[in-house]
Amino acid sequence: MIPVAILAGGLGTRLGSVTATTPKALVTVAGRPFIDHQLTLLRDRGVERVVLCLGRLGAHVREYVGRGDRWGLRVDYSFDGPRLLGTGGALRRALALLDDRFCVLYGDTYLDCDYRAVDLAHRRSGQPALMTVFRNENRWDRSNVVFRDGRIARYSKADRTADMTYIDWGLGVLCASALSSHGPEEAFDLAIVYQELARQDQLAGFEVQQRFYEIGSPEGLVETEAFLLQKELRASPDVTGQAR
Repeated sequence: MIPVAILAGGLGTRLGSVTATTPKALVTVAGRPFIDHQLTLLRDRGVERVVLCLGRLGAHVREYVGRGDRWGLRVDYSFDGPRLLGTGGALRRALALLDDRFCVLYGDTYLDCDYRAVDLAHRRSGQPALMTVFRNENRWDRSNVVFRDGRIARYSKADRTADMTYIDWGLGVLCASALSSHGPEEAFDLAIVYQELARQDQLAGFEVQQRFYEIGSPEGLVETEAFLLQKELRASPDVTGQAR
């Protein structure tokens, strides 16, 4: 399984006082720091290596996660440095710790899917990048993707149109070459990379069937906590020793 980069260097301003002195990765959700839920899920889906891209308060995350031994993972770290590099810049800076192909997701998302199937879809596509998408139809956020025949025909967070019925689910696969047009210390957004690749018909798509969960907003935090608590309840044995 290819490594996974987690973009966890954001400021977390939408959560207000919750993240005043605590990075989003360490916000308590369903009784545990959120990064614990993420790393447990990745391990259970066959991931072996993770690179955490960190910024503000990132040292606290490194102190908690360490080398990843408690999850059976190898965890490495890449820090933004004195200025924020954006999601794309942070990923560009971390390339030396990643393989030529890697998954990327955001540090405030819980994305449960078949990661090996996503990896295989990208490999078979022959494209420099793949975006996972969900048929959202403006239900959980405004849709921002036109997805046709396994390709992302158009993607934009700003210029959204009526034919955008899908949404960027939050998990991508990239070749390192997809970031090569940007300098190693350049600040830029990963969304810009996706937009340009879509315009060039070089962005593959993979449709997932379940919604995403996120803790980047107060509403999302409440929903995600309820989902994770219910998931843990279903997994816990009842008095007969069977999972609920």
